[in-house]
Amino acid sequence: MGTVAALWRHPIKAHGRESVGHISLVAGQTFPWDRRYAVAHERAKTEGGEWASCRNFSRAAGAPALMAITAKVDEDSGKITLNHPDLWELTFDPATQGDKLIEWVRPIMPKERAASTKLVPAGDVGMTDSDFPSIAIHATASHRAVETQLGHALSTERWRGNIWLDGFEAFAEFDWIGKTLRIGDAEIEVRERITRCLATTSNPDTGERDADTLGALKAVLGYQDFGVYGVVTKSGDVAIGAPAELL
Repeated sequence: MGTVAALWRHPIKAHGRESVGHISLVAGQTFPWDRRYAVAHERAKTEGGEWASCRNFSRAAGAPALMAITAKVDEDSGKITLNHPDLWELTFDPATQGDKLIEWVRPIMPKERAASTKLVPAGDVGMTDSDFPSIAIHATASHRAVETQLGHALSTERWRGNIWLDGFEAFAEFDWIGKTLRIGDAEIEVRERITRCLATTSNPDTGERDADTLGALKAVLGYQDFGVYGVVTKSGDVAIGAPAELL
């Protein structure tokens, strides 16, 4: 038995994170307001409206400064407010003012990377890195194991997870594949591991690469997986402090 330690959403893929206290999960859908939009670059082969591979979008793996963006969603108006330590505060409507985001983020984008060109909607599913509507679940003990390997503290926000769980052993989540978690009132079937990229090496406060998270994972596990993807199979409310158990 464990408990929910934190809940996070990322309304625009790779462009900001927001902590929330409670959410209502819906069967077959992603975490509410998570990866609802993504920023397509000039080489993208998608116009949005449906799921597409991450290679079509501007991401922190190639633009580390993006990791330092924080977000706040006004669910009533649909507007999103973004902040970054090197930029001004931006509030805009992603449905109609995507060009404002493209201009805002331009100063922190690497010149050698494909330029960001358009904010696109995810359609009926979130623009997660999986080709199914996934929820990213992580164990705090696994994060502490990476910190121990590196010898210093890290922010959990590097991993861009949705649900963080206390009370489970480090990397126990890899044994949950094919099983179901009851978290709060919801149930989530765990589908697969999450393979990590260079984005996790960047500090979410500064946007600078400062930790060899991938090397630490390989040293501890022999591969660079961290966390698991799950699919909501039973709708329900989830809040920080809610119980979590493997069925």
